[in-house]
Parts: sequence; structure tokens; C-alpha cells
Amino acid sequence: MSNTNNDTSDIKKAAEQADNQQIEKNLNDDKNVDTPEKLSEEEQTSFIDEELRTDK
Repeated sequence: MSNTNNDTSDIKKAAEQADNQQIEKNLNDDKNVDTPEKLSEEEQTSFIDEELRTDK
């Protein structure tokens, strides 16, 4: 992977398409970051089988 100045990079595209008003709104939203979001049933994953854990 090279670190060249390529004008078609994803970062440059994202910067050009950034919506200043949406960014400001996102920054001003009073989001509680100390509590986890509720996951949908599809997003939830099961943990490792308790019998297989080696960190106990």
C-alpha cells in the first residue's frame, strides 16, 4: 500500500462531498456516549461458549 497524493482518493472524495450543516448538527447533538446503543436481534452476536473460554 502506497501513500501517494492521488486526487481520486476516497478521503478527498469524502471531503468534497461533506455537508457542513450535517457535520455541525452531528457535533451539536447531545449524544450520550456512556451507554451502549440497543442492538437489533440481527446485530447481536453470541459470545464464546462458556465451556471454551480459557481466560477464567
